[in-house]
Amino acid sequence: MAQQAEAGKSRVKMLRRNTLLGNNATGGKRKNKTRVFRFISQQGRTSKLEIVSRLGISLPTVLQTLKELTEDGLIWEMGEFESTGGRKAKALAAVRGSRFAMGLDITRNHISLVAADLSGRIQRHIRIPKTFARSPAYGEFLAGLISRYRTEWRIPVDRFLGVGISVPGIIDAQGRMIQDSHALGVRKMPCDELSKGIEYPCVFMNDANAAGFAELRESSDMENAVYLSLSNSVGGAFLQGSRLYLGEHQRSGEFGHMTLYPGGRECYCGKRGCLDAYCSAQRLSSLTEGKLDRFFEKLRQGDKECAQAWAGYQADLVTAANSLHMAFDCDVILGGYVGGYLEDWIGALRELAEERNPFDDGGTYLKVCRYRVEASALGAALQHVERFIEGL
Repeated sequence: MAQQAEAGKSRVKMLRRNTLLGNNATGGKRKNKTRVFRFISQQGRTSKLEIVSRLGISLPTVLQTLKELTEDGLIWEMGEFESTGGRKAKALAAVRGSRFAMGLDITRNHISLVAADLSGRIQRHIRIPKTFARSPAYGEFLAGLISRYRTEWRIPVDRFLGVGISVPGIIDAQGRMIQDSHALGVRKMPCDELSKGIEYPCVFMNDANAAGFAELRESSDMENAVYLSLSNSVGGAFLQGSRLYLGEHQRSGEFGHMTLYPGGRECYCGKRGCLDAYCSAQRLSSLTEGKLDRFFEKLRQGDKECAQAWAGYQADLVTAANSLHMAFDCDVILGGYVGGYLEDWIGALRELAEERNPFDDGGTYLKVCRYRVEASALGAALQHVERFIEGL
């Protein structure tokens, strides 16, 4: 009996071992498929041997993975590379139109809508003036937008992954409740008030988190970053290991409420001296009838009032950015409405940053956002894209 019991235990152990090996093999296969597709998508064009070399995956595994991706309609051969002495290598590329996701960015006064492909590139976008209202009619308007533009942009239903929706507010951990949004004037608002009329899968996220996610996804050489959103309110995101850190209460990245000047200007939150009161886009656009592009146009023309305001804005911005760099020890990406105009001024900002930085990396940690428009809408759409790629 003892021998039979021991034999039974051995069979159970062997079964468990084989099950684990099978799961690991399946998991490894899926991981390789995801890695290979992501690499091809990011490279634009690549070859079998480059995939083997760059990803460290064996040639037989790469060949099998490429076969599966081709059969899935996700990659194709787009010609050949120039010969380096031997046979010409086939050029592999992702089929950009194989899947799409749409992203909505909801603000107080307008809605931005984008369509993104699996490479993460914006294929179509539009911005529509629309005042936010917590009403069934507003939700119906959103549903109508998605239906209309999915049709107009010729996105087939069987290739449509879903809709990402970004809002200027704090979203709960389950993604079902807008806990608080000063910009929209709502608290404890169920997300389905906005999405229940949309017939496709929806996911909600904070607008600054969405924009930060889009930025870091595009930066293949960067794993950790702080994204500082400089729009009509100041927010941001902290990304570690290419993932968003949301904090214990989903409030990570509320950089606009860091105290810059104790007892200083009043912030919309009711406190005084918050960064938002000094670095929101409205500090600049208020000088040009709410038009930020007009502010920078006058700044280039040498307008003294705009130049004086810009000097103060730069000083406050760099003080905040330096504090973030000291806290997180990574690059700080300047985004939002103001970030879209900073390419011509990043040199001066880095010089100011270098004066404050006690370490030898100077001001090089300051980066200008890659996406000048619709970063939040794109980042929301990319949640569906990432889920699809991770599930290959």
